[in-house]
Amino acid sequence: MELAVLNTQGKETGRKVVLSDAVFGVEANDHAIYLDVKQYLADQRQGTHKSKQRNEVAGSTRKLKRQKGTGGARAGAIKSPLFRGGGRVFGPVPRDYSFKLNKKLKQLARRSALSYKAQAGAICVVENFTMDAPKTKSIAAMAEALKVADKKVLLVLPESNSNLQLSCRNLPYVKAVLASNVNTYELMNASALVMVEGSENILNTMLA
Repeated sequence: MELAVLNTQGKETGRKVVLSDAVFGVEANDHAIYLDVKQYLADQRQGTHKSKQRNEVAGSTRKLKRQKGTGGARAGAIKSPLFRGGGRVFGPVPRDYSFKLNKKLKQLARRSALSYKAQAGAICVVENFTMDAPKTKSIAAMAEALKVADKKVLLVLPESNSNLQLSCRNLPYVKAVLASNVNTYELMNASALVMVEGSENILNTMLA
């Protein structure tokens, strides 16, 4: 699959890049995408939730009333979950939500996500450019020129570029990410994939 390389004004430069069919043209595996997205979201959870059980709440352990003869149910202590202010039964405790996925499955998931974007025509390649200083207005103008300003954009960079990454930070619809760090969740969450020239080679090599 070939794509024309555009400049930051949205005009064709006359160059083309090749997107490997082994990465951008595979038969998508929806279940692999599901598992990879599930793992990504699970990794974002802090897992610090906690409620107090009956042995942790403040309160007396004195028996409230005699065992028999009151006509009511037995009551051992004020900390019982049955009483207001008592402990919570089976409440949440701190835990780690992360789980392991095989490397090949994660690669399949990313290939599937990229193939979906290629099939939808949601990928464009822009020439490699540099910025002397962070300037949000320049990125916004480029998004307008590429006709993606009304979409959720994932900007894929071949290498770290602090000025470019800082320029994207104030635009809620643009997220910059390194090609080596692309994940399935961000690919599926974006409606337009803008790749800076050179990042396609990293993806072709990394996921082939």
